[in-house]
Amino acid sequence: MMLHSSRIELSESALRKNLRFLRGAIGEGTRFVSVVKGNAYGHGIRTFVPLAERCGVRHFAVSSAAEALLAFESRTADSTIMIMGFVGNEALDWAVGNGVSFYVFDLDRLDAALRTARDVGQPARVHLELETGLNRTGLADAELDAALDLILSNPEHLRVEGVCTHFAGAESMANSFRIQAQQQRFAVLCDRIRGRGLSCGRRHTACSAAAIAYPDAVMDMVRIGIAQYGFWPSTETRMQYMVRQMDAHGSARPADPLRRVMRWSSTIMSVKEVSPGDYVGYGTSYLTTRRQRVAAVPVGYFHGFARTMSNLGHVLVRGRRAPVAGTVNMNMTMVDVTDIPDAQKGDEVVLIGNQRKAQITVSSFSDMTRFLNYEVLVRLPSEIPRIVVK
Repeated sequence: MMLHSSRIELSESALRKNLRFLRGAIGEGTRFVSVVKGNAYGHGIRTFVPLAERCGVRHFAVSSAAEALLAFESRTADSTIMIMGFVGNEALDWAVGNGVSFYVFDLDRLDAALRTARDVGQPARVHLELETGLNRTGLADAELDAALDLILSNPEHLRVEGVCTHFAGAESMANSFRIQAQQQRFAVLCDRIRGRGLSCGRRHTACSAAAIAYPDAVMDMVRIGIAQYGFWPSTETRMQYMVRQMDAHGSARPADPLRRVMRWSSTIMSVKEVSPGDYVGYGTSYLTTRRQRVAAVPVGYFHGFARTMSNLGHVLVRGRRAPVAGTVNMNMTMVDVTDIPDAQKGDEVVLIGNQRKAQITVSSFSDMTRFLNYEVLVRLPSEIPRIVVK
């Protein structure tokens, strides 16, 4: 730990609270799948998967075979893993042989899965991804019929575990008409599958945003990503939830049910005084107007603290906000601690999270960088240590 310039803490109590809320929202009988793609949204697959398992999670979803292998190796329980995106043919042997399920969104993937299942001697566990209007990946019309023909003629090799689709932006009400059309299309295609005498297995369409904003999208299974980590998919999603709660329980504003799992911190590595009229750091973007104390923090854009935070961002030192002074460097950032007179070398610096009564949220962080919450989180390098705390 002493080798690294920052660390990320994951709160077990926050995750447990989030899972209780989300399970309550989706109801009994619906399978909860924890989405850990993008290195568990920056929280770290190796650390997060065992943590989630301690909290009762037994189903995980990833984007690629590489992430699936990482999640598989990180398990401490007999949890299932589902690949929603890329699986090269060379990885199918491993997936099929280890019972890892995966999306099928074209005939080539299904043909490869069939060949692999025959070679390995185990059935390929597949989820049929249907094209309902996102126009990204998915089986539609004639291709779906051909896929069903192949599955029905090879029941010992191809096992349909689920049928799914992905909505075109459930976090924004601007997309509501498009999403409603997708829901209708999904229902039609599921009827077509059943009409061929094939079970749909577990139907799943809802991500975090859809599970909250479109309750009827919660079917047999949900794929929950960003909400389990304590972040709302969007401000709109959060407001929709709050308004519904106010309507149901009166006019009092309800408390936010989500708690941030992540806390990212570093330390002050040096403090120096700078005379008025001097520049700080590279270039001429920051000019002192008084005698100032500036502190060096060993975190920069290499670590995910974006360069666009230059002269805009803040960190927390001793429970107070310290503004970024000058240009964020690759491995270092200078902050103004003039108004925090007790600040000194060795003090903790919070980049995202709480310190005393103050907070730096990912939302405020992302607003200043023009990145989405998701982007800020997944840009945090995997090399930063992740530690579980209570």
